[in-house]
Amino acid sequence: MLQGIEFTHTELLWLLLLLPPLLLWYVIKHKKQTAVLEISNSSGLVKGSLFWTVLKHCLFGFRTLALVLIIVAMARPQSVDVSTKTKKTRGIDIVMAIDVSASMLAKDLKPNRLEALKDVAGKFIARRPNDRIGLVEYAGESYTRTPVTSDKNIIFNSLKEIKYNTIITGGTAIGMGLATAVNRIKDSKAKSKIIILLTDGVNNSGFIDPLTASELASEYGIKTYTIGLGSNGMALSPVAIRNGKIQYSRIQVEIDEKLLKEIAEGTGGKYFRATNNKKLEEIYAEINQLEKTEIEEFKYYNYEEKFRPLVLWALALLVFEFLLRHTLLKSFI
Repeated sequence: MLQGIEFTHTELLWLLLLLPPLLLWYVIKHKKQTAVLEISNSSGLVKGSLFWTVLKHCLFGFRTLALVLIIVAMARPQSVDVSTKTKKTRGIDIVMAIDVSASMLAKDLKPNRLEALKDVAGKFIARRPNDRIGLVEYAGESYTRTPVTSDKNIIFNSLKEIKYNTIITGGTAIGMGLATAVNRIKDSKAKSKIIILLTDGVNNSGFIDPLTASELASEYGIKTYTIGLGSNGMALSPVAIRNGKIQYSRIQVEIDEKLLKEIAEGTGGKYFRATNNKKLEEIYAEINQLEKTEIEEFKYYNYEEKFRPLVLWALALLVFEFLLRHTLLKSFI
């Protein structure tokens, strides 16, 4: 009954504590005013006197109930209807430039670097429901796998389909991967434009210098976070394909951290090094915290006063009590 009801002046409800003393006072007063008449047989008086006695007590009940209604009405009960409207500001456009060269099949991350990245990147995308995201693949050359879009199903499906293949020219063209990513969002009207560039090697292919691509990103106000992926020292990495099977051998991990730091610093971003699966997850979690989309939430409160019916019922009870007192019970009282 009171669900969704709030009281503006809850302190007035303490007045209801006056009711027990009032009831006690009435009982004591009634006993003092009741005369005792001893007779041998009261069977002829019971029916008539009982009715008028109960009706007399009802007068006090009416007044008491009216008092309760008035106290509750004074506390101003209200029903509150809360509606929420969410307004999204212009969000963040993010392009993830992913190295898909053969070295990404190295097994220093489990099950390999590429699969570990896809798993973590998928979780990152799931945490960005209000942003548009695109995917760029690069090895010896680069291309856009998915343009910047807000359709997360498309992004997830494209991410799952990323794998090493021999169609893309071998090598690691960091400059071309970055330049393609810049081209994807340079004309975006988003509040913020972000590139997450991941590689596990050094720039050894392509016709665009990475620092030139970095300057281009800076010119368009695109912040670049760079991630060097790979353990320190030796890693079990692919070295050849024989009879359709990839052959592995332990080779030295080489990542051009100096270049990746320059790219990040030149665009206002940050460089990270992921040496294992856990560290990679922490890096994407940190980027997720660094780049937040602002969402404004407006709450509208609609108050409906509920005291008026209580006052009307209290008035009706008092009028009814007055009429009874001065008509039917006039001589009895």
